[in-house]
Amino acid sequence: MADDAAAHSDVLNGTAQTQLKSIVERVERLEQEKSEIAEQIKEVFAEAKGNGFDVKVLRKIVRIRKQDRAKRMEEEAILDLYLSALGEV
Repeated sequence: MADDAAAHSDVLNGTAQTQLKSIVERVERLEQEKSEIAEQIKEVFAEAKGNGFDVKVLRKIVRIRKQDRAKRMEEEAILDLYLSALGEV
């Protein structure tokens, strides 16, 4: 096993190994930050729920606000058309 590692380390020169290690460590750090941010978002939604807000609706609002306005309006028009065609409106 140690011989395999030594053989494989010869494939990459020292600079490439250093770059690879740096990339992996940066991704790991970003993954950790992403996890921490997800936890913070969860806490904000819990706070909102505690204040009587509907979290499901809040999530939908956040999703809608991310969309391009023209694209959102087009999707809403199509949704209205389909619902109307089904007799739901």
